[in-house]
Amino acid sequence: MREAIDAAYVKALAQEILSIDSPSGYCQSVIKRIEQECALYDGEFQRDNKGNGIFTIAGKDRSQTIGVGVHVDTLGAMVRSIDEQGRIRFTPVGGLIWPTADGEYCNIRTRDGRTYTGTFLSLSAAAHVYKDAKSRPREPEQMYVRLDEVVESAEDVRSLGIAVGDYLCIETKTKITDSDFIKSRFIDDKINVASVFGLLKLFAAKKIQPQYNVSFVFSTYEEVGHGAACLPTHIREFIAVDMGCIGDDLSCNERQVSICAKDSSGPYDYQMVSKLIELAKEHQLDYAVDVYPFYSSDASAAMKGGRDIRAALIGPGVDASHGMERTHYKALENTIALLAAYLQEGAIRA
Repeated sequence: MREAIDAAYVKALAQEILSIDSPSGYCQSVIKRIEQECALYDGEFQRDNKGNGIFTIAGKDRSQTIGVGVHVDTLGAMVRSIDEQGRIRFTPVGGLIWPTADGEYCNIRTRDGRTYTGTFLSLSAAAHVYKDAKSRPREPEQMYVRLDEVVESAEDVRSLGIAVGDYLCIETKTKITDSDFIKSRFIDDKINVASVFGLLKLFAAKKIQPQYNVSFVFSTYEEVGHGAACLPTHIREFIAVDMGCIGDDLSCNERQVSICAKDSSGPYDYQMVSKLIELAKEHQLDYAVDVYPFYSSDASAAMKGGRDIRAALIGPGVDASHGMERTHYKALENTIALLAAYLQEGAIRA
């Protein structure tokens, strides 16, 4: 199955999707692009009231539906205030590791459609000026955004149309190396938009129909905790396809698909996790089973939102989460193959 995955398609789409600005709550552009891609495949695309995209394909048995969740929102920031020197002070959107943002470029998106550029900096950015340039904490209260416009006051900034509540979107610096490493900000979780479409293209090329209907949910508020909290009621089982964790006391590497048995929201469905492990072994996939210590997913949000579902979590191994992230194409390949096997198996139980 893995050899039939269109690697060039997956990597090209990953490059494009990762480069679209989409911090939580500002996902209209990426959802529009996903809707365009869905039009290449047989199915029905809808948007819910929160702006989540939902693409449903028919299964052999149309009486039941499996949900597959991918979140398209990322980390970022929002204008909190503009100081008297014309510096933009900000509030975080999601939990970025802020020392990694020092010196990073960003796009400032105004509500009337204008875009400006800037740079995240420490308030003690110059080593030749500030004694604490190296030691000052890199955290939102101690940082600002330097705007690439001639501004010397708050009024100068406001005259450009920049206001409190405008989004600050960090450049992703996406690069796919000759050795098939994919390094970028926000691999979590837009890389799995590419995984889902790699799966859809595989199914279309091989004329594979899943056992049950499948609704792919592209959620827009996962990073702030409520992305898939209100899943469509027809979904019986839900697989969140998100990043796999790499680090101390964990087994996964950047080339594997990770199967999460438990995260900070609790254990995932025992039978679903067991089936995923069984399929990974049967199809000789490179996989790991792990417990994530500081993690929750769209599946967690759905269960906390009161949905009566069984849920599981898988995804490609990703290094340095919420910082300068990296994975490998092999991890996508293993993720796509495991998801394909699961959807063909027909895992819903009466």
